[in-house]
Amino acid sequence: MPPHKEVEFSIELVPGATLALKTPYRMSTLELVELKLQLKEMLDKGYIRTSVSPWGALVLFVKRKDGTLKLCIDYR
Repeated sequence: MPPHKEVEFSIELVPGATLALKTPYRMSTLELVELKLQLKEMLDKGYIRTSVSPWGALVLFVKRKDGTLKLCIDYR
């Protein structure tokens, strides 16, 4: 299988457009620790990469039946 290539892209904004601002979801200390662990794991595995974009998405956790936390991303 050939190695995957980095994809570079940008989103062109309408002139004069501003970023939409939303208040982040509140997280407990436990959730913040879990968020850091899950993000580090995904970065280490190459599933995600760091970004310098002014855009972002809100994240929250949903508790699974076994009690672990599932990371969910709110792209609305």
